[in-house]
Amino acid sequence: MKQLDDFYLNQQEPLKGTLLALKEIILRQDHDITNVLKYGMPFFCYKGKMFCYLWIHKKLKQSYIVLVEGKHFDDPHLIQ
Repeated sequence: MKQLDDFYLNQQEPLKGTLLALKEIILRQDHDITNVLKYGMPFFCYKGKMFCYLWIHKKLKQSYIVLVEGKHFDDPHLIQ
């Protein structure tokens, strides 16, 4: 858990605040959602299965919510 906490706390503001807010919003959606660190990024699992993760664009320093099965969504407002 320390590595996961360090991931959030080692980010620069405003990115740190954004990521912490996204984490709280995602975790509040269901009590079966958990937050784990995989591949150096915070992943969210629902009943043990990965469904999304938080990603940071290296050059732009922007945060993204990446859906593991995002290919099943067809919405013009989403980035592929």
